Amino acid sequence: MCCFRPLLRVVAVLLAAMGSLRVEAIIPARQNAAFYGSTERIRGFDPVQTGDTTSAAAVSKVYEGLYEYKYLARPYAVRPLLAEALPEISADALTYTIRIRRGVRFADDPCFPGGKGRELTAEDFLYSWKRLADTRNRSTGYWIFEGRIVGLDEFHKRSIKEKVRYDEPVEGLQVLDRYTLQIKLTQPYPQLIWVLTMTYTFAVPREAVEYYGEEFLNHPVGTGPFVVADWRWRNYRIVYARNPNYHGDTYPTEGEPGDPLEDAGQPIPFLNRITEYVVGDDSTEWLMFLSGQLAASGISRNNFDAVITAQKDLTPELKVRGIRLYKSPRMYTTYLGFNMDDPVVGKNQKLRQALACAVDIEKWIAFYNHRMVPATGPIPPGVAGYDPAQPSPYKFDLDRARRLLVEAGYPGGKDPQTGSRLTLTMEIGNASDPETRQAADLLASFFDRIGVELKPSYNNWPEFLKKLERRQAQMFQLGWLIDYPDAENFLQLFYSKNASPGPNHCNYANPEFDRLYEQIRVMQDSPERTAIYQRMAGLVVEDCPWIFLTHPLSFGLFQPWLKNFKPSDFPYPNMKFYKVERHP
Repeated sequence: MCCFRPLLRVVAVLLAAMGSLRVEAIIPARQNAAFYGSTERIRGFDPVQTGDTTSAAAVSKVYEGLYEYKYLARPYAVRPLLAEALPEISADALTYTIRIRRGVRFADDPCFPGGKGRELTAEDFLYSWKRLADTRNRSTGYWIFEGRIVGLDEFHKRSIKEKVRYDEPVEGLQVLDRYTLQIKLTQPYPQLIWVLTMTYTFAVPREAVEYYGEEFLNHPVGTGPFVVADWRWRNYRIVYARNPNYHGDTYPTEGEPGDPLEDAGQPIPFLNRITEYVVGDDSTEWLMFLSGQLAASGISRNNFDAVITAQKDLTPELKVRGIRLYKSPRMYTTYLGFNMDDPVVGKNQKLRQALACAVDIEKWIAFYNHRMVPATGPIPPGVAGYDPAQPSPYKFDLDRARRLLVEAGYPGGKDPQTGSRLTLTMEIGNASDPETRQAADLLASFFDRIGVELKPSYNNWPEFLKKLERRQAQMFQLGWLIDYPDAENFLQLFYSKNASPGPNHCNYANPEFDRLYEQIRVMQDSPERTAIYQRMAGLVVEDCPWIFLTHPLSFGLFQPWLKNFKPSDFPYPNMKFYKVERHP
């Protein structure tokens, strides 16, 4: 799963993943727990197509994988979910043997005989991973396995030319028995245990795919804690209900000092029903929160000074109501991307550098109430390879930007052959959000100062993704929220083999970067690997396929009756741990 979100509304990234919850009525017992939340429009519930955090949060309610992150553990650690235990790894680190839990059943669905969900087996994972490799399924996530599993690349390439059969053997994917699967790698893959927590790897039943055909993405059938009860109005709401077949899990019994542990060892989920509305307006969400309808809310830039003091604390008026403030850094980088295939921006490094020097990052950060720090490269704070002492080679400097424009062949921002003004188009998702449009106007004003016109092109989120995957964007604004706690996850965004429809949406290609990437992808954590990470980041910064903007901080507000919440960089399945107490 690549966990990107629109660049803007960054304060709500965490809340979009968890959902903004509302108590429908006074709740006397968990049997009546009904909740309302907010989301954005998604393309569907097929795990192989979950290339954004909104989709990942939706899919993680219904489907599950072999592993997930321990909810309360920091530093982040992995625990078995559908697996019985962590993998058994051979001495050469090339063979992983994984035993899955017995007795886990898919949700009841008409795709099964008699409508009764059957037991999960090891074969379901092999089938699901071959679906990921099959190009007919238009997955954006094959990069997690590409070049890694013996024989799977051949299967993947064959699917480009012909219809592949999922029953045909792949040497690196073996079922040893009903509950045991084995993965054979082409080379060591230190990040594999993290990758197996991602939604791309989640198990789907073959019966559902074949029964629903092209409509499978609209009819999810998983083993997760919830099922989709209603999704008829795609632009309006998604309703989830507790999965009566859920195999059972319990709330963590250990955590850090101060972690919520009152429900330690209790069965989860605590929610029986969730209704998430497609809400694109921050002011509506804020009014609902103030009226007590929502259990959680982000803080829009227009409300920030009325809610947060100069000391970055909650105002006394909100504190007296018992409302709580959560602040947490994110392993997250926001940027403006260039399509390196584009004949204008992609072929002209000096032009990209000139535009980078035109961005007034301090004014950009002030626009967002100083809730972020400047980014000088792709790797965020908290990840090995981040260098806080590394200055940006393209700091805000209008004089330098104008000089670079001359070197780029556009003196004063004009094409010398036609005399017309250089006009660039920037694709933006989340078109209904006023803050998004205000931010786009601010970016346009930066470039206007050097004579370049920036035209925003607004899209809904699914259409925005399609443009990136089809290489139809000249420029775009986006952010990358880490998939797993390793800088390799950010650097793979620039690996040429991950170009669109993969996560390298700028379609960047640098042979030296690729050589280093192929070197570090098999290395264990070490000072040597960290040094190479920094060298690779330097190459990207110099080539400027991105204008690096910020590393955001998350600010969230929560009502006193929302319990068991802890901020996480990997929040997608965590709603099963949340609950509310009796509403006042």
